[in-house]
Amino acid sequence: MLGTSARLLRLLSLLQARRFWTGPELAGRLEVTPRTVRRDIERLRGLGYPVRASAGPAGGYELAAGAALPPLLLEDDEALAVALGLRLATTEAVTGLDDAGLRALAKLEQVLPTRLRVRVRGLHAAMVPLAAAGPAVDAEHLGLLAGACRDHVRVAFGYARHDGARSEREVEPHALVCSGGRWYLLAWDRVRDDWRTFRIDRILGASRTGVRFLPRPVPGNDPAAYVSRAVASDVYPLRARIVLHAPLSRMAERIPPLAGRLTRLDDTRCLLEAGARAPDMLLVHVAALGVAFDVIEPPALVACLRALTARLVDAETRTRAAVDKAPA
Repeated sequence: MLGTSARLLRLLSLLQARRFWTGPELAGRLEVTPRTVRRDIERLRGLGYPVRASAGPAGGYELAAGAALPPLLLEDDEALAVALGLRLATTEAVTGLDDAGLRALAKLEQVLPTRLRVRVRGLHAAMVPLAAAGPAVDAEHLGLLAGACRDHVRVAFGYARHDGARSEREVEPHALVCSGGRWYLLAWDRVRDDWRTFRIDRILGASRTGVRFLPRPVPGNDPAAYVSRAVASDVYPLRARIVLHAPLSRMAERIPPLAGRLTRLDDTRCLLEAGARAPDMLLVHVAALGVAFDVIEPPALVACLRALTARLVDAETRTRAAVDKAPA
């Protein structure tokens, strides 16, 4: 059985790892009686940790926010993840974290065990982050949305579309996704009664409404995949389905998730679902893949393919004639 000090540290680690625990759950994890758990909770409170308790069949314990940030207990992999995140926070992807991120990173490295400090410094030495490809988002703004996702609280905000039109939204936020240098919020739109993906740099004046909601199952149970599909095709006026005569694994190396959705058809073919503002630009990108392909839909893309093919054949004929007439 763990000693009192070790048990308190273990109890604190459990309370920090999950938002809510019942008394029997904690007693089982610590291999002590519920009465011992209650005594240890009081010891933590005496040390300044604000642990809230609720009674009844659904009662239990949770670590509340206090007046000051208490010490955090991190496992080795958690410490590495935090150090890497702080390093990335000093890039331009999220504004307002540059100086704070460096200060926090210095504090963390100071107390890391030697084995972890060597690994962290190795990661930092190897990392050369590029400037953010997309628009930067405010750290406080991002934190508000992340907290609303975690606490299942509705959010209200104004949203500016790509054409500048603004609309007012009230949503149930479920996940934040970062891809291609941009941050996205996946949420259930209460007015439109459907899932929507919002670019966070276009969200204006977000605020928590205080109204809680029950989380809904995300289609496919994969928020990142859903957002990828949405931003790859749904936002474009032209949506295309094209069969590529190449294995999915090969095409996945050439086509990033934000450029289109790939589905395996068999060992030698895959289906590309992508969007574009102009059909000829999409065809140029597909042709540049260097594989045979069949345009399935839409009809406008098929017509564009015929016209583009005719122009290319004409250009090849003219070029060949010019080469033949050129003096040797």
